[in-house]
Amino acid sequence: MIAGVIGAGAWGTALAITAARGGTDVVLWSYDGAVKDFEGVTAPDNITVTSDMANLAGCDVWLIVTPAAFFRETVRLAGKFYRGAPVIICTKGAECATGEFMSEILATELPGCREFGVLSGPQFAAEVARGMPTGSTLAGTPAACEIGARVLHRLYLSLSDDVIGAEMCGVGKNAVALICGYAHRTAGENERAMILTRAWGEVVSIGLACGAQTRTFLDLCGIGDLFLSATSTTSRNFSAGLAIADGRRPEGTVEGIYALCGLLARAAELNVPTPVLSGMREKLKL
Repeated sequence: MIAGVIGAGAWGTALAITAARGGTDVVLWSYDGAVKDFEGVTAPDNITVTSDMANLAGCDVWLIVTPAAFFRETVRLAGKFYRGAPVIICTKGAECATGEFMSEILATELPGCREFGVLSGPQFAAEVARGMPTGSTLAGTPAACEIGARVLHRLYLSLSDDVIGAEMCGVGKNAVALICGYAHRTAGENERAMILTRAWGEVVSIGLACGAQTRTFLDLCGIGDLFLSATSTTSRNFSAGLAIADGRRPEGTVEGIYALCGLLARAAELNVPTPVLSGMREKLKL
């Protein structure tokens, strides 16, 4: 079994390490050949790092782990080397310009892919790289879930067929975490609880309008990931919200900004009211 992991940032590298520890050989693609280094963690020998996408052609499964902002371009470039392997989308977010989920972009840019899934849940990369207990939702077609569960058997996985629901949770928690970080500086504790609850309710409403299942929002990809991301300074989106409230420029890629824009685009298309999400975008000046 060979897994191709596309994207060598923190999350991609952590997943590569996890798969390799479980006995799967890994081809880890990095656009510049560099990979994330975790202090005190030695990468297994069965990981091959490459900057040449041609080396992905022979893999039995692809795990795509690029930021949402670069997902379409990366899939388009990788498409010429695709040979029909199941694809696990490990990117959380929506495309800002279109509001499209990653599975919708995959369908456009990789039309030959018939077996695919989405991995989403409460996952801080450093803890995963260190082998600490971590659970996630894996939603997708039966074949994609089966091979994904084999490759990532060191994670606790909750299997589902609700791809759109799992994606909506990943998009929504990024946006709500950003909002909660901002509110941590600008609101009292009672108001922060109200903002979180109402904002997540709007995310659920958008998701249900898209055809998602209610129970998905109660799974690891839903309330589990929301709890992790919207309450911790380790969360990039929560920290970005803090930075904006403090008048500082957020560091790195902030998925929550793209997620919030994407959510509101989808809500407008579906005529779903979003007073909290819309109001917070104005306050965040996005």
